[in-house]
Amino acid sequence: MKRKLTVAIGIAGMMVSIAACGGEGSGESGGADAKELTVWLTVDAQNNWPELVKAADAAVKKKHPGITVKHEYYGWPDKNTKLDAVLATDKAPDVVEMGNTEMLGYMVKGAFAPVDPAKFDNSDAWLDGLKASVTYEGKTYGVPYYAGGRVANWRKDVAEEAGVKATPKTYDELTAALDKIQKKQGGKFSAWYQPSRDWYAAMSFVYDAGGSIAKEEGGQWKANLSSPESLKGLEEFKNVLDSYMKGDKTKDEADRPIVYGQGKSAMIFGAAWEGATAADPKNDKTGELKDNLEAFVMPGPSGKNIPVFLGGSDLAIPVKSDAQDVAAEWINAFTGAKGQKGLMEKGNLPNNKTDLATLKDDPATVVPATAAESSWFVPMAPGWGQVEKAQVLQTMLQEIGTGKKSVEAAAKEADAEIDKVINTK
Repeated sequence: MKRKLTVAIGIAGMMVSIAACGGEGSGESGGADAKELTVWLTVDAQNNWPELVKAADAAVKKKHPGITVKHEYYGWPDKNTKLDAVLATDKAPDVVEMGNTEMLGYMVKGAFAPVDPAKFDNSDAWLDGLKASVTYEGKTYGVPYYAGGRVANWRKDVAEEAGVKATPKTYDELTAALDKIQKKQGGKFSAWYQPSRDWYAAMSFVYDAGGSIAKEEGGQWKANLSSPESLKGLEEFKNVLDSYMKGDKTKDEADRPIVYGQGKSAMIFGAAWEGATAADPKNDKTGELKDNLEAFVMPGPSGKNIPVFLGGSDLAIPVKSDAQDVAAEWINAFTGAKGQKGLMEKGNLPNNKTDLATLKDDPATVVPATAAESSWFVPMAPGWGQVEKAQVLQTMLQEIGTGKKSVEAAAKEADAEIDKVINTK
């Protein structure tokens, strides 16, 4: 997806009495006889799969004759500002689309009604990263909509120039290939363009090594970046930066596709759409990327495919909705079996492992589908939003990447900063 997922921050003020509204589930606040349903989606649905929206509307109207379904569409930068404003009133929408990392801040503040997963198709097979994003303190507060994964992408032409003809299947094969590319291209070329501050990539190494950002014990969260397992992952991430990243080690990943398109790097590890963006004629300064880029599943040092951060969208029901039952029905019609088929046809990853498995049979989708099978997600802790806002991970990684601090020292300092806020609502 061509957007950066961010946690919703600063919503406490507009939530003063929100938790007192509604019941303990999408059925307990009633609304089965609702005459109107308001659905907020992003412009992705409006522009790319409007027929799926109409199909969900039709299913609800068939079951509830006379009901009116209204839609509002928002761009990602605008949606939460509008949502924060209406959640403080009695005019909340009945269904709202959320980026999966945006869910936590709203769940912590009681903005969304709990739902019963059993009422939604394939809920027993929801992708791990998406399931985690709608789960807080043992309850489910949303329904996964679709996913977007991360893959490795490299230039076949550059690899072949260095004598590498086979796509790497293991981490040893990958580093051996990159070593050859780096030697062939010289010190000003990044065999692997990997921004230091890209915590999505760095934490994949941490989780691959058996570590984690934080762990929950006895109802409390504690930072875990300085554990032996996490340090092992961070050390390997630093090794990647030292060996193959010859660009600015204070940068994040925001303009990675643009940099990749400039032709001074042979590989990236990022969102599946980034390769195509780099190869777009307006970004491809080499004129050679379109036919020379190849995506592949990123192998991990552990010997398994590296776990990737799953981006994506969820659908939630605001606790102030007067039509929670019908809202749940609309969501199931939209994200159920037929909806997932339509979303996959539009190039999205589905919300569940059952449908994901079918994509592995198609050469066009086997790479992102396989990569998405192993995933991780952020700690679902009440203060995680504060950790993100303070950019604790980015600061740690920049200090590691630039050599300002050792891996162990930077990790210990990050743990201390995380522990200050991670359990704070």
